[in-house]
Amino acid sequence: MTRSALTHAPLLVSGTLLSRLMRLYDYPHPGHPGRIIRGYDRPHAVRTARMCAAVATALGHGAERVCQYQIACLLHDLGRAGLDRRLFGKIWSWAKAQGIPTRPREWRAVHPETAYGRETEAFLQQYRNKLEADGIAMTPWAKEQVEMRLGYSRRLARRLRMVRPTIKKMGVTWVPWMQQVMLYYYYPEKLTSAKPWIRQLAEILVACEQFEAYSNQRRGRDYYVRKKETLIDAFAYLETLQQEGILSGAVMGALRRLTAQGEFDAILEEARGCAFTRGERRALRAMES
Repeated sequence: MTRSALTHAPLLVSGTLLSRLMRLYDYPHPGHPGRIIRGYDRPHAVRTARMCAAVATALGHGAERVCQYQIACLLHDLGRAGLDRRLFGKIWSWAKAQGIPTRPREWRAVHPETAYGRETEAFLQQYRNKLEADGIAMTPWAKEQVEMRLGYSRRLARRLRMVRPTIKKMGVTWVPWMQQVMLYYYYPEKLTSAKPWIRQLAEILVACEQFEAYSNQRRGRDYYVRKKETLIDAFAYLETLQQEGILSGAVMGALRRLTAQGEFDAILEEARGCAFTRGERRALRAMES
């Protein structure tokens, strides 16, 4: 990451702490003793965390809270530690092609009979035979890849229990709201009674994470079978989330304002792997209006 890329939406943690936090995404490969699966797309977590801190600051959250919040954002994908890029992509590309819900709240909307928190089991019970008929063996490791989406809360909790002693040794104070904001995208119902400031931080994480993901060339290829990243698609999805009540007008307004001011240009260009065209840059500058 270049120095110029850090002039906007900067990191608030030291480089040493950042490296130690990112190593928490590394995971021992269950099928190959001694081999480590390096955390998937660490730069996505870093870019998202930088954007989140900028939006939170713009909305008036204090410096100490924002620094702690940025740490939670850096670890927001910790429940996917061990993600097998090939296998994960194969399973969820198959599900997308079949029109199968891939997030817990979407699954429950289609299958209200599923017991809360048992979405992974319901998916496997219903589709295991079809997956295997299409050449995707549902081994224990494959089931882990399903859990990374449909059972994210459960898997994140397990991973946090494992690494919390290590986090403490880093001098980081971990508090419950940090885990709450990490879960909001998949489980908005868990924040129904949360304090307004926690809910707002959770919304910011969803908005920035999705904005980065829709601009992220690698994720687009691996997760979504997408061949091109566009700003129109990114904001169209964020507007859908606003209509669903997942994002508030205040958070969307701050994100648009900072985008129009150029705060995220370098981050988004880095995510997509190429510079904006003149037309795209004009669209960004007009984003607030």
